[in-house]
Amino acid sequence: MLDADRRLAVTAPFGQTWPGLAPSRGTTTNPDQLAAEFAQGFLAYRPQTRLGLVAAATGAEALTAAGWAGPCNYDNDTAKFSAVLRDWEHRFGARVVAVGFSTLHLSVAAPPVDEHEALPVAAEHFAFCPDNIWQGNRPYTLVAYAERITGAHHWDFWWD
Repeated sequence: MLDADRRLAVTAPFGQTWPGLAPSRGTTTNPDQLAAEFAQGFLAYRPQTRLGLVAAATGAEALTAAGWAGPCNYDNDTAKFSAVLRDWEHRFGARVVAVGFSTLHLSVAAPPVDEHEALPVAAEHFAFCPDNIWQGNRPYTLVAYAERITGAHHWDFWWD
């Protein structure tokens, strides 16, 4: 348990103020091709992975259609997470590549290119999956997390 000052340090420079959505990023990378390449690499690294087919237009919609409950320890409404993912599909060329019991793996065609761009994205990730920051790599701050996602073409989430 952190005291109030240390909790605010985690979310600095925003504190308790929501910075709003990060701006969209243009890309010359084909999001679907990148997702296919990431999926091949994911399968090579984790050969025990199994294919799941869901009748849905997008990966974001597939999570709700399949009844995925990955973030159930955080929030039971999968549709909320699908809505965020649908938005990330448009703004960052994100694609759902793999899901597990409590994990989500995305390819990202247009990641933030510097820490200034990455900081509001980190705030979105914190709202989406606080465990990435609270229980991720040290230090447990948005600034440190923003450094880790700068230029990263994959975003991984897990809920404890």
